[in-house]
Amino acid sequence: MALEQMKVAGIDPEEAWAAVLRRDRAFDGRFVTGVLSTGIYCRPSCATRHPRRENVRFFDCGADAREAGLRPCLRCLPDDVSREGKAVGKAIEAIKCAASVPTLADLARLTDYSPSHFQRMFKRSTGLSPAEYARALRRERAGEALSGGDSVTGAIYEAGYGAASRFYEDNKGRMGMAPSAWKNGGRGVSIRWAVVETTLGPMLVAATDKGVCRLSFNEGEEHLRARFPQAELVPGGAEFAGLLDKVVAAVEQPGSGGADVPLDVQGTAFQEKVWQELRRIPPGETRSYAEIAAAVGNPGAVRAAGSANGANNVAVLIPCHRVVRSDGTLGGYAYGLDIKRELLARERD
Repeated sequence: MALEQMKVAGIDPEEAWAAVLRRDRAFDGRFVTGVLSTGIYCRPSCATRHPRRENVRFFDCGADAREAGLRPCLRCLPDDVSREGKAVGKAIEAIKCAASVPTLADLARLTDYSPSHFQRMFKRSTGLSPAEYARALRRERAGEALSGGDSVTGAIYEAGYGAASRFYEDNKGRMGMAPSAWKNGGRGVSIRWAVVETTLGPMLVAATDKGVCRLSFNEGEEHLRARFPQAELVPGGAEFAGLLDKVVAAVEQPGSGGADVPLDVQGTAFQEKVWQELRRIPPGETRSYAEIAAAVGNPGAVRAAGSANGANNVAVLIPCHRVVRSDGTLGGYAYGLDIKRELLARERD
């Protein structure tokens, strides 16, 4: 399907064309560039002379381009997995299978690259260093084990941690519930909540003792219970009022101090990097998905950045409304474009 009709791999047409113009290797494997005038398709980074924009169509993969009657470029070989791609895949498999985290030197030797080059290559491909990737993998394995009902200590060791202290050190300073809160859908966690009327409509605010875990519009208790089925839901009282006032102020007067509201949210390592970057966008300004992906160190992860944006559980406090398409149009928003448009207008004013 041509990119003019819909996004390909979650990438807007002009983002894809811009990647082709700068021959950005980070987009190789994300889509292929079909040139109707020559009947071939290429990698975004292909070194051949750039075609005219009106002759270009984008496809998810080589198979789609071939189905449209195009043939692969003999110069960039778009259907071949690159040597770098094979090296990164080999390293990821080694990290997954190793009893302990392989060193950078070990991974470099395994893939026949120098440590410094391999580090840059791995981060360009995944958005994380090999060590960060290994830590994220262990955290996710521990989370899966805890969700399955394992004891906290057993899950920590099963995930590959040599000591419980290493697990807590990995999670120190991260946004997210304590490990015991991951178990059994939040059992043992108390969540205070309230629905309050705002000028943008009814707003649900919910928080653990660590911070706000849910902020949404036009939702009620049933939506909160679906997200935290085993948690104890407690209607907010006097103890909750102070936090609720801060949240309401952040919505009614964007940029008035919402960054100081404590959060208790949970995501993958990449999602949390995106959320942290969203919180750095100054009120009144916007960024594209491509700019967010580049800011977290992985320009090729535009689609993943969009998914992380959509996985945000605390609207406004993590300002996903400040992300727009590359052409400046608003794009989507979970609670409707009217709310997104109004939030941006308030910030600009």
